[in-house]
Amino acid sequence: MTSFAPDSIVLNRKLPLWYQVSQSLRASILGRSPQDPLRLPTEEQLAGHYGVSVLTMRQALKELEDEGLITRHRRRGTFIEPHARRGSPVRLLGSVDAIVAQQSGMRAELLDHGVGPVPPELAEYFPDVTEVATYHRLRSDEKTGEPTNHARNYLRPELAARIDADDLARRPMTKVLRDVVGVDISRITDTVEARLADPETARLLQVPLLSPILHYTGITYDAAGRVLDVAVIHYRGDRFSFTVTLDAT
Repeated sequence: MTSFAPDSIVLNRKLPLWYQVSQSLRASILGRSPQDPLRLPTEEQLAGHYGVSVLTMRQALKELEDEGLITRHRRRGTFIEPHARRGSPVRLLGSVDAIVAQQSGMRAELLDHGVGPVPPELAEYFPDVTEVATYHRLRSDEKTGEPTNHARNYLRPELAARIDADDLARRPMTKVLRDVVGVDISRITDTVEARLADPETARLLQVPLLSPILHYTGITYDAAGRVLDVAVIHYRGDRFSFTVTLDAT
């Protein structure tokens, strides 16, 4: 009997393997075609497919069984529930105004700025330029003066030529680009991850070395899909949380 063929996955060793496997297999099941077979490969075959142990694979299958996506029958095998359906799609909701609001209300000190080569890790965002303008700022709570985050912005040089450094002491970069420079911002892609404070971040934010921080990367695009600005921000982990709104309609 032909078995269902799930998609492959590149595993991230920093996350639980059973969770990654279960989510990948879940996506394959929900995205299957009506003519695909309902029978899954054996635990051993699936473990080999994903490159994990049989124990890890068993844990991933248990997750999907509890969700009602599969049924497991002794000596017969594991089968996809034929009526398992895709749930309602979700979207991360936000706007440029939301980003501006998030970055406002803090006092900012411009630590340094200048023009230099595109950092290797950002080369994919600036394929048509060899240099970018860099602004490094430290933001503090206006009431207590306590440092809350430090940010580096990497901009296209032609945009930086139209920015007054004094504006950055009063306004977030996103607001300066939109309202002062007048660029047409179409979208901003955000990534947030947990990290440990390196020596520079520990010193600037006045936190212990290797203490938890939130590492934020924001990629700002214009209407043509060109990257205008890459913002890399380190937030104090004891002062910030990251919240998204999910719309299931």
